[in-house]
Amino acid sequence: MSLKKLLPFSLMGAMLICSQWAQAGGTLRIAMTLADIPVMDGAPDQGTEGVSFGGYTVFDPLIEWDLSKSDAASVLRPGLATKWYISPEDNSHWIFELRKGVKFHDGSDFNADAVIFNLERVFNKDFPAYDVSIQKQMVPYINDVKSWKKLDDYKIEIETKKVDAFFPYQMTRLLIASPAQWEKMGKSWPQFRQHPSGTGPWKLDKLIPHQEADLVPNKDYWDKAREPKLDRLVLLPIPEPSARTAALLSGTVDWIESPAPDTVDRLKKSGMVISTNTIPHVWPYTVSVLPGSPFADIRVRKAVNLGIDRDGMVQLLHGLATPATAQMAEGNPWYGNPSFKIKYDPEEAKRLLKEAGYGPDHPLKLKIAISTSGSGQMYPLMMNEFIQEDMRKIGVDLQFDVFEWEALRGRRRGGAAAPENKGIDGINNSWSTTDPYYALIRYLDPKEVPPEGTNWGGINDPVITPLIRQVQGEFDPAKQDKLLAQIHTRFVDQAYFIWVVHDVGSRAMSPNVQGYVHAQSWYSDYSPVSMKQ
Repeated sequence: MSLKKLLPFSLMGAMLICSQWAQAGGTLRIAMTLADIPVMDGAPDQGTEGVSFGGYTVFDPLIEWDLSKSDAASVLRPGLATKWYISPEDNSHWIFELRKGVKFHDGSDFNADAVIFNLERVFNKDFPAYDVSIQKQMVPYINDVKSWKKLDDYKIEIETKKVDAFFPYQMTRLLIASPAQWEKMGKSWPQFRQHPSGTGPWKLDKLIPHQEADLVPNKDYWDKAREPKLDRLVLLPIPEPSARTAALLSGTVDWIESPAPDTVDRLKKSGMVISTNTIPHVWPYTVSVLPGSPFADIRVRKAVNLGIDRDGMVQLLHGLATPATAQMAEGNPWYGNPSFKIKYDPEEAKRLLKEAGYGPDHPLKLKIAISTSGSGQMYPLMMNEFIQEDMRKIGVDLQFDVFEWEALRGRRRGGAAAPENKGIDGINNSWSTTDPYYALIRYLDPKEVPPEGTNWGGINDPVITPLIRQVQGEFDPAKQDKLLAQIHTRFVDQAYFIWVVHDVGSRAMSPNVQGYVHAQSWYSDYSPVSMKQ
């Protein structure tokens, strides 16, 4: 009797599918922490993970991150711009020389007109391609753009609102979408999102809304060193950690973001690879310091910082984090020398709370907006429950408003003063600390208060603000480091955030996954990855 007659139909089907995958020789299925597929229009939602999976795969920025090394911090390198420099006449004008010979996925040419189109769609409300959802996603990240002009077909000039030595970092988030494809899709961004066209190493092949996105290599990619080795990259939104872990153990997926901490030993025993690295990513509470907020009192901010057992948190996470004593990790050139030492000291926390007027007869009540999951949020439910118990021990009644990740980002974009955030004392939003702007400036500059930026808590410090202006006009790296260290020192001494842990970018994957480089970045390059056959 033949094998076909002995096998159940469903098993035969599964074997046929597996055989097709094996013949293709390179399908990688990734379970993201996201609750949905990122929007693919060059302005991805879903936070930094959305940019990693739905942005840098299909689209390219003018300036990109070097993700080719695991033993050194990621640095800027040319992307669609081959050079960038300040104008000799004015330090607030930047010249970008653009890469020639690049094609969008639809076959149209990349040039200066395409860059201008992408700037117009973000900032010009009268432009036909302007879209308010694109504007909301992009402005907080490239908000220093004032004006722009085409110098020739492969050269543009961008004027910034102020002299800003760190402006090139903002250009890592200006992802370039095809104007020709937007025209072809009836000048409709919803239609474009179903059939996106960028210049990136991957093309969208199939999209099942809310379930799956299949990407295939761009065989005409301009950077041959980054042409994908895989035949197919499948992205699946699985926000619940235990569900992601179960999917990996069952063979449903090959790679998961943020495995459930209590399954790390089991994953290792099953032959799975746990990948971690030092990445610039911190998990804090961003708090309101506006009048009327309990956190307007520095004693409260310091008390809450001292009331968290970070070593216990790391144990809870089975080592998938490191304790945070500040925004930056110790040893970073911007760390400085803060006098406020963040550690676990519940007795000092109680003393400070009593000094601030809180106690058994007048307990401190706090409400923090948190998410169920999402980009970089690690394990928000279990982590916040741990902190809630720590707060109970020092006499603080900590409550949460729980949101889906993108809804929490909406609350973030409003700022602490927004009507919808009334009664919320802080938000639990993890932050990238990749560069001076992302690490420090955007949370501390009073010009970055929402909707202009991400100074959610309304910080306006008389020491920090002049230092920000000074460092933005400083182009000497050594002098920049000294000024940034002063800013960070004041940031910590004023306890403007409640810092908890630094992320280690944990991922678990099948031993069949080969060629992955775990960069010291939140982002990953999927181009060198292949599947063992």
